[in-house]
Amino acid sequence: MNDEFYRQILNKQQQTEAIPSNKEITTWALQVIRLMYPEQSKKVFISIGQLQDEFKKLQDELCHIMNLTKACNNYDNERLAESFFNELPELYRKLNTDIQAIFKGDPAARSEFEVIRTYPGFFAISFYRLAHGLFKNEVPLIPRILTEYAHSKTGIDIHPAAQIDEYFYIDHGTGVVIGETTKIGKHVKLYQGVTLGALSVAKNMADTKRHPTVEDNVVIYSGATILGGETVVGHDSVIGGNVWLTKSVEPHSTVYHSPLVKVLKKAK
Repeated sequence: MNDEFYRQILNKQQQTEAIPSNKEITTWALQVIRLMYPEQSKKVFISIGQLQDEFKKLQDELCHIMNLTKACNNYDNERLAESFFNELPELYRKLNTDIQAIFKGDPAARSEFEVIRTYPGFFAISFYRLAHGLFKNEVPLIPRILTEYAHSKTGIDIHPAAQIDEYFYIDHGTGVVIGETTKIGKHVKLYQGVTLGALSVAKNMADTKRHPTVEDNVVIYSGATILGGETVVGHDSVIGGNVWLTKSVEPHSTVYHSPLVKVLKKAK
């Protein structure tokens, strides 16, 4: 191979944005989640003071990660890290509503402990809520690393900028896609293979609302595809499996796909 090949790679390495490894960043996030949910951890704390010290260590670690991230060079990283951790009680409250939604909504769930320890939907939602908290504080790049890690582990792809209210439930989850400008209300339930996407992926639409709005108390069954920034699924609606939807539906609607299915008897 000629020197130009190596030169191009070397130049790219020298220009590449410095950032801690994805493993360092996701390990930090896992530590935050496990501290909030000891069901996922073997660590035992015997006092509030010990817990406060542990959260402060993780706050300092977030600041350190951001200080090492070139994209965060022009930010007040200490203030942003403090702001994020000050918002953790509200984030924790929302996650607890998500746990309740999953436990109450899934007949197969035997306990909230089981939901926290085993459910991919809760894993993806917890990473999304951390990432969204960082995103709201205008932390660059790191939120996307977190949600893509959860995506790689669960098959559930949630953009950190999506706006998702409390009591959110993803059942099974594999293949779920929730785009950047999606808005989801309270008590929404999604099954596997649901796409909340854009009608167009043109780059010049980056700053526009491209993804749908799903209002409160909506159930969307497996394989449904709902597209477009102007598409609104009205509250208390049910969207059936394999539906392709690009127009708004009124509240209390039922939308379903009706394929023609034939069952032929074998000739004797």
